Amino acid sequence: MPAGEKVLLVDDREDNLFALHSALSPLGYPLEFATSGDAALKAVLRGGVAVTVLDVVMPGVSGLDVLRYMQRLEQTRRIPVILVTGLGVDAQLSRAAMRLGAADLLVKPIDPWSLCIKVRYLHRFSHRSPDPAPSAPATTTAPAARP
Repeated sequence: MPAGEKVLLVDDREDNLFALHSALSPLGYPLEFATSGDAALKAVLRGGVAVTVLDVVMPGVSGLDVLRYMQRLEQTRRIPVILVTGLGVDAQLSRAAMRLGAADLLVKPIDPWSLCIKVRYLHRFSHRSPDPAPSAPATTTAPAARP
């Protein structure tokens, strides 16, 4: 399997994972499941993850903790993360998610169509190579003046 192909679905509740699977399986991407923040971290460190759909509230290591850790590592920093919450719309959570680099924050219940569109876009985006650093401008010397 090419690097960065899987979609990682993370939620501590099996019924939520089933709903995410049902919504995203028509896209045809390989799906991997994790039921805790620790398991999610192990999955992204193994590699091959293109996009992560990550529940915010989980026992132990929260979704925000996972995202914070992923942003610290060069290996996982570029993996887009869609955070999912059942807490409702919360400005403080939204600010924290965006400050940590989340691609999006969705509130449960999630519209399956919207989730598919976001995952498909992020999956495509994750396969693009990062823009190269701009090179230094070429220096040219003016032709010498002729006498």
